Amino acid sequence: MKNLIQEKSFEFSIDIIKLYKNLISSNEFIISKQLLRCGTSIGANVEEALAVQSRKDFIAKISIASKEARETRYWLKLLQVSQLVKCEPENEIEKIDELIRILTSIVKSSQEKLKNNV
Repeated sequence: MKNLIQEKSFEFSIDIIKLYKNLISSNEFIISKQLLRCGTSIGANVEEALAVQSRKDFIAKISIASKEARETRYWLKLLQVSQLVKCEPENEIEKIDELIRILTSIVKSSQEKLKNNV
């Protein structure tokens, strides 16, 4: 069975790794490391969430993934606006915005189910 957030977060991790390589080749080592760490952490936390033992643990892991996604968006926007290196992260920003929307929706619906003991 396919899992949308699992697939999208993995694909996004691949995009971030490619962007990281591009940034490194442009001698950008600080923001690129931050971006690599948080951008790939999203998928790792989603994977952990799929193996939890309780709904509370699931919400915690997905919430962490959401926080990492927001941090990733920050670094991407910083790269875009600062023009520190020549790169155009619009595609990645579009994808991270979608991931944030999906993760937020998952957290909200899971919290509602927890509240209603479903």
